[in-house]
Formats: sequence, structure tokens, C-alpha cells
Amino acid sequence: GLDEAGRGCLAGPVVAAAVILPPQVEVEAIRDSKSISEERRLDARRKIEERAVAAAIARCSPSEIDDLNILRAALKAMRRAASDCRPPPDFVLVDGTQWDRDLVAAPWPHETIVKGDAKSQSIAAASILAKTERDALMRRLHDEHPEYGWASNVGYPTQQHYDALREHGATPYHRQSFTLFRD
Repeated sequence: GLDEAGRGCLAGPVVAAAVILPPQVEVEAIRDSKSISEERRLDARRKIEERAVAAAIARCSPSEIDDLNILRAALKAMRRAASDCRPPPDFVLVDGTQWDRDLVAAPWPHETIVKGDAKSQSIAAASILAKTERDALMRRLHDEHPEYGWASNVGYPTQQHYDALREHGATPYHRQSFTLFRD
């Protein structure tokens, strides 16, 4: 299963994860990462890491996002994550509607699943790994730039984030191709 986190953020990378679970495994508490509390996500992450046949996490930086656009960067991060899985996947389930083989040069047969994180354990597991990884990274970056409130908004467009951008300007972690300032 493949999923990403951070597409709608103003700052930070887009992070993708690939997870291969054993057949018929049910990992309790695995649901779409956005629908469960942070504490349950971290608990689910531990269970996923214990039970997964393979798991990998990859990212595309803000500059890659600016160069490629957010969709292409998210797909590239997913390809990187799937490529890093050992053993490698022989088939991938992708959350969403897009998976362009030419765009990301992916060698695997695939199926895209709308709201896949609610329908597939492996996609939900990838969603949890991607979100927990990205949130932890943004909380570490908060120590460098506390004025943006990344410890709580993890780079998403909140009023506090927009206010800080107006007052302090953008950092190298901000996505220059995104609308960083609003009226």
C-alpha cells in the first residue's frame, strides 16, 4: 500500500510510505491517519512496524515540490518509498486516483483506490507511517522556527501560520510555489 502526507501544507516535505503486510493480517487501530488521535496513530505505527513484511518512507523536499508541482512530487515520493521496500512489492495499491507510470517510472502493476486508506489495511498503514513521520519532522523544525507554530499546525495553513508568514516572511522550508500570503 502507498500513501502520502502533507500535500496541503505550506511548509515541509511531502512524505510517502509504502507498507507490505502479510496476507490476511488485521492490525487493530489501523484507519486513515487523519481520522484517529495522535496517540492512536503512534500506537498503530508501532504495531505496523512489528507486523509489516516491509515498510519504507521517502520524501520530496519543498524545492522538489516547487520544481515538479505537488502531485508529481507526491507520486515521486511514493515511487521512492516503494523502491526502498525490501522485499520489493510485486503489486501496489495507491491511495487516490492518480498513478502515472510514465510520470514516476514505476515498474509495478498497480491499482488506484479512492479513499484507499479507508478500504485497504496496507494503504491505511502507509498513511499512518507517512503522517507520523512528517508530523515528527515538522515538530523538530519547530525548534528552528517556533514563530510558525509547526509544533501544532505541522505546516498546514492555519491563521497562526499565515500571520507568522506576514510578520517573518518565508523560510527555506516553505513551498514557494504555494500561496503563502493571503489578504
